[in-house]
Amino acid sequence: QVHGIVRRSSSFNTGRIEHLYKNPQAHIEGNMKLHYGDLTDSTCLVKIINEVKPSEIYNLGAQSHVKISFDLAEYTADVDGVGTLRLLDAIKTCGLINSVKFYQASTSELFGKVQEIPQKETTPFYPRSPYGVAKLYAYWIVVNFREAYNLFAVNGILFNHESPRRGANFVTRKISRSVAKIHLGQLDCFSLGNLDAKRDWGHARDYVEAMWLMLQTDEPEDFVIATGEVHSVREFVEKSFKHIGKTIVWEGKNENEVGRCKETGKIHVTVNHKYYRPTEVDFLQGDCTKARQKLNWKPRVTFDELVREMVDADVELMRNNPNA
Repeated sequence: QVHGIVRRSSSFNTGRIEHLYKNPQAHIEGNMKLHYGDLTDSTCLVKIINEVKPSEIYNLGAQSHVKISFDLAEYTADVDGVGTLRLLDAIKTCGLINSVKFYQASTSELFGKVQEIPQKETTPFYPRSPYGVAKLYAYWIVVNFREAYNLFAVNGILFNHESPRRGANFVTRKISRSVAKIHLGQLDCFSLGNLDAKRDWGHARDYVEAMWLMLQTDEPEDFVIATGEVHSVREFVEKSFKHIGKTIVWEGKNENEVGRCKETGKIHVTVNHKYYRPTEVDFLQGDCTKARQKLNWKPRVTFDELVREMVDADVELMRNNPNA
């Protein structure tokens, strides 16, 4: 049985989990039960945890957009940092320290301005955004509860994990959605920020399995989860267009750079400075040797497969619902 916490909103905000309802049209629950709650409200967290008495808790809740965290710095700190403390405190208040296993969604953004390449569990942290800094507090408070109270609590330091369910304002999904619209003739051109940012992109499906595996071990330990492969935003764009039969040729420099379709001569990609971050993370590459050895985990989905799956899913989505 799975229980989840959903924030109250005047419109349905359950789009990504709709398929898990017994009746998606009527929002009738089956094995998944949702409770109204919020990571900024400790009372409701205590109430829900006390009522459900879970055996495993996965804290995947966060204001998780790095760029937006510069605009919503205090809120990001409250939800991503103190929110994790509220959950840990709720476990303690409910007397579940000895029966609960706790997973904290840490992030490769902790490494920020990278101190070594590739990054592993022992690499020093240097976060470069309010999001990264808030997640750093969460990381250490998890370690503290583990050591102070012997709670089974782990940090999964996950590098970027993508899928067709990724939020629409994240760069990978923005690319796959826009390419799908261009393919269907619904859009001509879209804008991106730093084309040369390099990331270690994996598939969310593989990474969620790693989360689960971390809670099935005998001893709580922190793990880096990554593919070990690095690709640029530029490359993600090129591969997405290639999948719909277009070749992108780059022209110009910096903010004046554009991506033109070799076949038609049309400009499909431009660069807009508003998508740049005040402090940029240029390069992230994970080393998941520890996870391979101790969890027997390895990524199954390749970068090319991930790009194709995302573009195909968005072509299907935009074909059926151009306004999605």
